[in-house]
Amino acid sequence: MTLPDSAYLQFTPDLRICRLLNGMWQVSGAHGQIEPVAALKSMIDHHDAGYTTWDLADHYGPAEDFIGAFRQTLRQRDGETALNAVQAFTKWVPRPMRMTRKIVQDAIDISRRRMGVDTLDLLQFHWWEYTDKGYLEALDHLAALRTDGVIKHLALTNFDTVRVREITERGIKIVSNQVQFSLVDRRPLSALIPYCRQHGITLLTYGTFGGGLISDAYLNQPEPRTLTTASARKYKQMIDQWGGWTLFQDLLRALRQIADKHSVSIANVATRWTLDQPAVAGVIGGVRLGVREHRADNARLFAFTLDDADHAQIDAVTARGRDLMTLIGDCGAEYRR
Repeated sequence: MTLPDSAYLQFTPDLRICRLLNGMWQVSGAHGQIEPVAALKSMIDHHDAGYTTWDLADHYGPAEDFIGAFRQTLRQRDGETALNAVQAFTKWVPRPMRMTRKIVQDAIDISRRRMGVDTLDLLQFHWWEYTDKGYLEALDHLAALRTDGVIKHLALTNFDTVRVREITERGIKIVSNQVQFSLVDRRPLSALIPYCRQHGITLLTYGTFGGGLISDAYLNQPEPRTLTTASARKYKQMIDQWGGWTLFQDLLRALRQIADKHSVSIANVATRWTLDQPAVAGVIGGVRLGVREHRADNARLFAFTLDDADHAQIDAVTARGRDLMTLIGDCGAEYRR
């Protein structure tokens, strides 16, 4: 199985990414046990199928170590040049504190060692508390490390529009912001996307699958009393705030009708909608390495397009949901309450 050219995007002049990124939150421990040997084999299988771009973080358990092992295995099998086709985007998520050059440098050096790279492709920075302006100090140091060649590109995770503007106006070049974005959570459309389009910033999105809830598996099913993964529990809360299970079933039924029209899955339709939104460079899909895989189904999302009638059918349902921008606040606000 290979992916078509439409599955890839020139993210930066030197990085061509797969628009469906392999999300590694699922190896953090919150989704059950991951067996390292099976996980490594699955990573190789994903790469061979064309899913070449990985999203991870310093705090996702062994995720950075898995990338290091994966790179070593790929190098041994295919040679050093094979690594040119791999993109691994990590995050740094520090506790708010005074940010010195040494603190920042040490954190980045740990990620480089774990991942087995001299230069990080993309460092996505998250900060928990806006009242602590240490995030500006940290970004200044990260920008200096980029100039030094330790980081290729600098990005953000879960920053709202006000802070993205503040950082941009400080003269710090960022290429992307990773935020929650789905048919249920459309907050990026309100303020962030218009600003990002003006300033050449793209979005990498997560939550697009709703932790697996936005899928055929939950169509015409009663509201679940228990959910087995951290992702599903997290996004079920978003569904509850948006409009509840009855409205969510209306959405799934509309998506199933559209999916039937295009001979694809509900998850394909939901992902295609997000990928087609302005400024969106890629969607992050969580991978249960060695446990479960959706590579064949995910490949179908690059084989169809949504037409005006499809969008109208989707909008007729989503318009009935609550405005999460008003209810929760801008992107990332749910992490800073």
